[in-house]
Amino acid sequence: MAAVPPVCDFGWPAVDAELPGVDGQTYRIFDLAGPGGLVVAFICNHCPYVKAVIDRMVEDARVLDEVGVGFVAVNSNDAAAYPADSFDKMKLFAERHRLFFPYLHDEDQKLARAYGAACTPDLFGFNADMKLQYRGRLDEAGRNENAEGARRDLVEAMRQIARTGEGPEDQVASIGCSIKWKQDV
Repeated sequence: MAAVPPVCDFGWPAVDAELPGVDGQTYRIFDLAGPGGLVVAFICNHCPYVKAVIDRMVEDARVLDEVGVGFVAVNSNDAAAYPADSFDKMKLFAERHRLFFPYLHDEDQKLARAYGAACTPDLFGFNADMKLQYRGRLDEAGRNENAEGARRDLVEAMRQIARTGEGPEDQVASIGCSIKWKQDV
């Protein structure tokens, strides 16, 4: 079932956490920020929305890296109910899509709950002060394969944020599969 996150809550402070990455290292979210800010992307392995955009997301993360914006992806889905989102499958997903940024496992779902993550992908763009300035879609192509000429919302917003510290007033919400919450929490 498709889910749509709420609009950007400008100035909301990022939440830090320490999570394991698919590369065997443990990362602190705040340590991944660049001088221009940070994108925290809630994704997963099995969602058709994520599958449709992941290669463009990696490409856009490279562009943002060049302007000093860090990037991290987090999988918070219940892997017991959705085995395709297990930590081992995350490793394969990261290899297959050549993720050069950390892909972290939020097994207890505390980070997703702290952020109010609603769907995959759910993209949070923070400025250098770790204040939220963007919560929207990756680009206007969405699930379409041909993204040539499509507006690159995340890249454009984060370039502005890196330059000015403030995000665009007009933002289009992302759409994706709902976060798969654990039932016993």
